Amino acid sequence: MTSPHPKTSPVGIVIATRNRSAALAEALRHLTTLPERPEIIVADNASTDDTRAMLAHGFPQVRVLALPLNHGALARTYGARALDTPYVAFSDDDSWWSPGALTTAVRLFEDHPRLGLIAARTLVGRTADPDPLNEVLADSPLGRVRDLPGTQVLGFLACASVVRRRAYLDAGGFHRLLFFGGEETLLAYDLAARGWGVTHCPDVVAHHHPAPAPRTGRPVVQRRNELLTAWLRRPVPYALARTRDLASEARHDDDARQALRGTLARLPAALRDRRPLPPHVERAARLLEHAA
Repeated sequence: MTSPHPKTSPVGIVIATRNRSAALAEALRHLTTLPERPEIIVADNASTDDTRAMLAHGFPQVRVLALPLNHGALARTYGARALDTPYVAFSDDDSWWSPGALTTAVRLFEDHPRLGLIAARTLVGRTADPDPLNEVLADSPLGRVRDLPGTQVLGFLACASVVRRRAYLDAGGFHRLLFFGGEETLLAYDLAARGWGVTHCPDVVAHHHPAPAPRTGRPVVQRRNELLTAWLRRPVPYALARTRDLASEARHDDDARQALRGTLARLPAALRDRRPLPPHVERAARLLEHAA
């Protein structure tokens, strides 16, 4: 008797990468041995190193989406569109999922039809230390509701998240204007605005092995994107106040000055795509800020 053909996994994995072939290879060594055997798509943001050669020779079973330009976080959306699985797990080129985590995520999605995104528990580095974000998410003042698992949140770590593909695409995915850096909050807002649940579920576990030093310019980009998110979705008085705060800091802080310049350059595009949050999501966003 021949053994049955393995079932196709209902969850696929999308990895956005650029010029980090060694880290990507380590992540793929973990992801390609998961018991769920998910389809894996690497959305390559126009790498100029040996990423594509490494993938072709070392991981021929991995599907490569060779993007001609660097699209930043938007590469994840191209990857999600290329999949036909009902659920999509995001990894970065320095992260992977624990064995069984994706099975747990699928069960949670299937038991809770309104669930749009799971923010996983993240373990960092070789010693698997809990990411400090885990505690922040677990203690979210938004609490629990009957039709969702875990704790409601409006933030997450992109490389430790699993989405319902239909919900993710319905919300528009990661916004092209933000590129990379703090892009998660806007997606959480947009999911919640459409009625999808965003929750922290600690039984779903991801591993993150970031480089020892932060990438150059990341604090500037994150501050820029926080302010752009305010202009894209928050009330005008709120966005104006945040802009005044950053402008005041820019008088004596170079990072703030760069963040302000980057925001002003993108502000016309942000205003064209401005969609204020529904009142209940705006109240939730304010509650989280007051708690912080």
